[in-house]
Formats: sequence, structure tokens, C-alpha cells
Amino acid sequence: MPDDIRPLIHPLTAEPAARMQAPALHLADVTIRPGGRLVTNGLDLDIAAGRITALLGASGSGKTTLLRLIAGLDVAGLERGRVTASDGQPLDGRIAWMAQQDLLMPWARVIDNVTLGDRLRGRKADRARALDLLDRLGLAGTSALRPAALSGGMRQRVALARTLMEDRPVVLMDEPFGALDAVTRHGLQDLACRMLRGRTVLLVTHDPLEALRMGDEIVVLTGNPARPMAVAAPPGPVPRPVDAADLGDRLARLMAVLEVRA
Repeated sequence: MPDDIRPLIHPLTAEPAARMQAPALHLADVTIRPGGRLVTNGLDLDIAAGRITALLGASGSGKTTLLRLIAGLDVAGLERGRVTASDGQPLDGRIAWMAQQDLLMPWARVIDNVTLGDRLRGRKADRARALDLLDRLGLAGTSALRPAALSGGMRQRVALARTLMEDRPVVLMDEPFGALDAVTRHGLQDLACRMLRGRTVLLVTHDPLEALRMGDEIVVLTGNPARPMAVAAPPGPVPRPVDAADLGDRLARLMAVLEVRA
């Protein structure tokens, strides 16, 4: 596991997320200037409680940087800014992270990858829960396999299972389905929406259709330096079907926003 992801594996000092209210998040006065380039200047951003917020923007607009800030990881060029939860409690120990790369340990079996957090904390792995998650994600019978025996979509489902094993009320997702083919991507979007329901999720994506399908809220980082602009999400619960009546029109409008505001 990369060193900059290790801080997300916290000792279990808080209640499990199942008994915790997923908080809203507030980013305030965030100014980031890596290498002298002003990325954000006094940015404020609200992340709704218990909902999926999809965050889009041009490359270099600071999307992943904001994820790192929320996670408490090092942020190059951070001059000021703070992240607070609506319940006033620290975020330490309440965040799970899912990246674009599956980050599976190639020498470890699927079951051991899913229970990695428990083992890093020196706790007995909850194998029963891990097996249940694998089954619910369509991965029954894979627990003894190594990642090399899995397809890309299966590997990312294992990564989702590992994220869910952390049982955190806040989940940060950095383009988790961006490397997959369209059919596999849509299937995993559906699974993620169902499995993450009720948690506070910030989903960074370059895919406007993914934002329209998965986002209860949609935010675009616009301009230079970047600032957030809310975009109305389609009606109805997520995941939204790809053949929803007005999805094509909304996709065209969102693309226009991204092109003009990049």
C-alpha cells in the first residue's frame, strides 16, 4: 500500500459507521499554490451528508487535491484552509478511500486484500463479513484467488469490498471506475450507489455521464483559480438509468459547462 494511503488506516477508536450519522463536510477558505501556481483561492465547498457528491473539473483544477485535504494527507502548496464535519467531531478514523487503481496486493489472496485494514491494525480479520461482501458484489468463490487471476472489473469490485470493509461514514473516491470499459463501469456504478447508500461520498470523476448517473449533487470546479459551481442533478434516486428521458440533454449541457469553464 502506498505510504500516502497508510494514514487512512486508523485505529478503531470510534463507533462503527453503521451506528454513526454520516456528517456533512465543509471546506473553508482553501488556498492552494503548488509551485507558485494558484489552484484555489479561498475556496469554500459543502459536501452533503449521506449523499453522493460528484466533483468534476479540468485536469489540474484541484479535484484530487481536495480529496487529499479532506483525508488529512499532505497537500503540496497548501497555504490555508480547513475541513470540518457538521457534527463537530474529528474526521480522523471516519474516512475510507477508493482510488482509480485497485491497489491490491498481488501476492495476497482476495480475502486477505479485503481484510487488509483489520490485519494492519493487528485485529482478527472479520472473514465472515468479508465473504458476505464478496458474495453481494458478485465475487463468491474468488476469496482464495490472487489478483492476477481476476479481470479488471473484478479487481475493482474487490477494491470496493475492501472500502466497504472499513465501514466508514465518509468515503472518498478518486475516479474509481475510470479505467474500465463502459459496460463494466456502469455495473460497478450501480453496485457502488447501492452499497454506499447513506454515507457521505465525494466522487471525483472526469466522466460527466458518471456524475449524472451517480451524483445526488453535482459540482464543477470552474475557472482559474478554481471555484465550485453547483449543477442541478437529474431527478430521481441514484443510480439513474442511462436511458433516462432527459439524460442526453443534461449531458450536453454539462459538457458545455465543462468546456466553457475549463
